[in-house]
Amino acid sequence: MFVDSVELMVSSGKGGAGSISFWTEKFVANGGPDGGDGGRGGAVFFKVDNNTDTLSGLRGRVHMKAENGQPGTGSKCYGRKGQDLIVTVPPGTTVVDMETGEELMDLLTEGETVLFLEGGKGGLGNMHFKSSSNQRPTYAQPGLPGISKQIRLEMKLIADVGLVGYPNVGKSTLIATLSNARPQVANYEFTTLTPKLGVVHMGDFDSFMMADIPGIIEGASDGRGLGLEFLRHIERTKTLLLMIDAANYREMKYQYETLLVELTRYSETLATRKHAIAITKIDSLSRDEVNALTETFLKDIDLEANKTLSQYKAKEDYISYGFEKDFGVKLPEEKPLFVLPISSVAHINTEPLRYALGDFIKSVKEENEA
Repeated sequence: MFVDSVELMVSSGKGGAGSISFWTEKFVANGGPDGGDGGRGGAVFFKVDNNTDTLSGLRGRVHMKAENGQPGTGSKCYGRKGQDLIVTVPPGTTVVDMETGEELMDLLTEGETVLFLEGGKGGLGNMHFKSSSNQRPTYAQPGLPGISKQIRLEMKLIADVGLVGYPNVGKSTLIATLSNARPQVANYEFTTLTPKLGVVHMGDFDSFMMADIPGIIEGASDGRGLGLEFLRHIERTKTLLLMIDAANYREMKYQYETLLVELTRYSETLATRKHAIAITKIDSLSRDEVNALTETFLKDIDLEANKTLSQYKAKEDYISYGFEKDFGVKLPEEKPLFVLPISSVAHINTEPLRYALGDFIKSVKEENEA
């Protein structure tokens, strides 16, 4: 089961109490205090494990608690430390304080183990309170309490490019064509109910990660459909591929503007991500119809068509835009970096799209590092 958000209470362990004890031994009249210290309570850690890809293991857990420290004993014996609580989460998990809404942690690196809550300190035994004026102390410290927090864990997929589009626009077909992912593909809306990840290879040594989320429809920001619920999974992506259906009854300009509006309503930061456009399902139309629709669409969003696709060995009989541009540098952020008509089923321009996205992602990474 895919679970990407859970709420639970986590608590560190209470420190053990110090001991009140006196050394009693035959022929020793004044043994003195020998009460040992209590053990520290167990701490709470988060461990990032790449073999975990969902939060389903934490589903239904109401309260997770580390072990309390054990009390000290006589003969100056210290109590045992409480066992730590280690919560295993997938990479890309954020920890949010439910009381304040503050993001406390962002867990990204595979294998890292991060301290979240320290256990309570154990109390001092009465051997620490002996003095010249009080040689028989009958007092020891109680252990300090642990810390409890009500938190929400949110998993956000880590990908290089996120696919955004209406339902049944061809996102699942594209990710199945370009990558090793095998999502459910069918000819009806909302086939994709949970986000999917796929690795897209560019030769033997280069690859990038692509994320497919459920489709976005008008009014998604008001709770309609499924897509807005999963938009958190493309928050980490630096690049977006907006997919426009050429065979849909909605005008392509209307689809494009609706997607931008819903992205803006969800997150203004996400709406300013560098993006490109793929016009899908062109196999259902003639070449002249595709070119006419593409040219109209480019004029509607104030772009000039060109057919310079030789760099990516695309079919030059389809109008496109942007491949001669310097990706992400000369164009303003609200304009797409390129527009390319494709058909995932007929494999029209899917290979040019693979390498164009690869170059696009590299240029955005270089720009962000500069």
